[in-house]
Amino acid sequence: MITVSEPAIAQLKTLLEQQESQELGLRVYVSPGGCSGFSYGMGFDDQSRDDDTVVEHEGIRVLVDSYSAPYLEGAEIDYIDSLMGGGFTVHNPNAVKTCSCGHSFDAGDGGGDASPCSR
Repeated sequence: MITVSEPAIAQLKTLLEQQESQELGLRVYVSPGGCSGFSYGMGFDDQSRDDDTVVEHEGIRVLVDSYSAPYLEGAEIDYIDSLMGGGFTVHNPNAVKTCSCGHSFDAGDGGGDASPCSR
């Protein structure tokens, strides 16, 4: 369903160690909007929902809701560390077009309406 690169796992483990809850997972989702039609989102969540797909990579639980799952099938969560700053990114084989900001994509099915980038 969704994979997590070694650099992302290392960064997530560091972030999770700083949290008080041991039950946290990484929720990854898409929502309509962004300059290409859909925007990526992720954050820690301690609750899985009935419709979630839950996968585990080296002790990191990844939660994906049923709406987002088709858009994230085969995607990889990665962590990039560069001179201009680092951060998490999504390598998504379902994206037919991405925005230069790296936070939005078009899946080619007309599912989201594009809106201006706001970084």
